[in-house]
Amino acid sequence: MRMVLTGQVGLDRVHYLREVEKIARAHGEPVRIFNVGEMMYREAPDVRPGRILDLPLSRLTSLRRAVFRDILTEAPHHTHVIVNSHATFRWHNGLFSAFDFDQLALFRADMYVTLLDNVENVHGRLIRDQNDGHTLKDLLVWREEEILATEIISKVSPDRPTPFFVLARGREKSTARTLFRLLARRGMKKVYPSFPMSHVTDMPEVLAEIQDFRTRLGEDFIAFDPGDVDEKALYDKAVKALGEHQQRISLDLGDRSITLPTAEIVSVGADINGQICARDFMMVRQSDMIVSLIPELPGGRPGLSSGVERELQHAFDHGREVYVIWRPRSGPSPFVSQTATRIFPAITDAMDYFRDKGFITPQSLFEPTGRV
Repeated sequence: MRMVLTGQVGLDRVHYLREVEKIARAHGEPVRIFNVGEMMYREAPDVRPGRILDLPLSRLTSLRRAVFRDILTEAPHHTHVIVNSHATFRWHNGLFSAFDFDQLALFRADMYVTLLDNVENVHGRLIRDQNDGHTLKDLLVWREEEILATEIISKVSPDRPTPFFVLARGREKSTARTLFRLLARRGMKKVYPSFPMSHVTDMPEVLAEIQDFRTRLGEDFIAFDPGDVDEKALYDKAVKALGEHQQRISLDLGDRSITLPTAEIVSVGADINGQICARDFMMVRQSDMIVSLIPELPGGRPGLSSGVERELQHAFDHGREVYVIWRPRSGPSPFVSQTATRIFPAITDAMDYFRDKGFITPQSLFEPTGRV
């Protein structure tokens, strides 16, 4: 299978794809990865690292086409291929396409995927690499440009529209496995796990149940997990800090800590919220089914957030299978039961049902698919 992977600057896609390579080798199905940016630098040894966008546009185009000719020559010798590139790039403040349609037509990708990550993570990597010429608004806009441009490219293939997916970088090992499965396990069911997020953050037992739910779906399906990109938490933290007259907030990104101006975060709140809705609905549509966990909150209340309700309705309206795991003692409302394909009392019951229906099979995990 052949994949074109795109994404904005600051995702560290080369590092991420090394994890995909490890997973592929462990399954005995190596993946040939072509990192277009690195290949362009090798094609132009006179260009210093980080300075390639200082070249004339005509030479950039020539370099890119030369690199893609090499990819077209080598790709047929591999079963699984990933071309890693931007969909767009900015040159002297202008926006340009990073692909040539005639060469993409010859490549004949089986799918296009745009990788994304939380804006604070992207910002942290750019700062680490001494790249600070951006705002949070810039990063959000660049992400949307990559998603839209890649989706458009996928729809204008000369012989047929090509599947397009967005995938959050999130938990690296888990989502790298998802990317490998997208490439090499096309028979696996794609699922959107739906669950409450923002209003259960101070409920450890509920959070543990949600984490178990996410893990179990991720083990047996291609899961597009909305929890792998969650900027609402960043926005809520900034709003609270601003109300307490804090000018900056500190963020622990795992391998580094950064600080961000609270006012700047709050100023992009509308962008964050709008992109959450658009992105989550997109992930619902690119899935075969939605599986929603409705936990029981203190006092026996159902943990049914407005976001979960909208996801369930969106899935139903777009013809997706809708499965609900209803944990509260009180029964679901008609607005849930009338749109659900099936309702289960526990995660175990749902997983048993999915196995009985053939949604989960050993063959889907280990049977090779692809072409040479």
